[in-house]
Amino acid sequence: MSETYDVVIMGGGAAGLSAALVLARARRRVAVVGGGAPRNAPAEHMHGFLSRDGMPPAQLLAAGAEEAAGYGAEVISDVVVGAERVGESEFVLRLRGGATLRARRLLVATGLRDELPRLPGVRERWGRDVLHCPYCHGYEVRDQPLGVLGGREPGASARAVHLALLLPQWSDDVILFPNTMPLSDDDRARLDARGVRVLDGEVARFVVQDRLRGVELADGRAVPRTAMFVAPTFRANDDVLVALGCAFDDSGWVVTDATGRTSVAGVWAAGNVSDPAAQVISAAGAGSTAAIAINGDLVSADVTVPAR
Repeated sequence: MSETYDVVIMGGGAAGLSAALVLARARRRVAVVGGGAPRNAPAEHMHGFLSRDGMPPAQLLAAGAEEAAGYGAEVISDVVVGAERVGESEFVLRLRGGATLRARRLLVATGLRDELPRLPGVRERWGRDVLHCPYCHGYEVRDQPLGVLGGREPGASARAVHLALLLPQWSDDVILFPNTMPLSDDDRARLDARGVRVLDGEVARFVVQDRLRGVELADGRAVPRTAMFVAPTFRANDDVLVALGCAFDDSGWVVTDATGRTSVAGVWAAGNVSDPAAQVISAAGAGSTAAIAINGDLVSADVTVPAR
């Protein structure tokens, strides 16, 4: 049986649930379709979210789902596997579990996935003492021996150098391991000016013994470190946006306006699916902004001016 909603939100993270709360309080019929582990599931705590600093990510999402449901939003544990427009003003969504949903407007808040370097120990300790965001985790590893891993994928050099230049705010013991990444003379000069050591040589593995202990190079050198920062490659979970024909920029990210509106009428995007730099609190804000714009768009569609 097909259900019809004012808005279906794909993604049960901070952006999606924030939008659901705003729309449900606006007395819209809303469904949130969210399944699978959120991107920050490996982390024990999230930080930088005013009034919720240090809260486990799963606890925030559970509270958000409960709040949205309290105003009538339906939270569905499933995944959208197909989406298409029907006519001028409706979308049909197919869920993995077999259900079909109909919606007047869509908000895609399906986030992104981190593609990690293929080194032993990286995925095992990801989100614990192998990290990517100093604003999220830097304070927790302050004054410790820290490292940054470079790589050879496109953009790796700039991201690794950027991380290494940031980290001395949290520790005066920071080493950049370029690994297979070339470093320019200018990069080396800037790192030196910031007090960051550079240790050349290919990295063989991260040494893990119940927690991260250090970095082992291919030549056998072992360097003690208690936390490592890596710059993963971000891949948006944007299959639905692609299927609906949304425009993407040269970097491969969906094009939106300031409210999250895409190039396809009736479709919005919010959170990490459209902004890889968004943290939890900014993703939640983007969801709220999109929800207000979506409600306004529905109001405009519902206004019928009598002919004179």
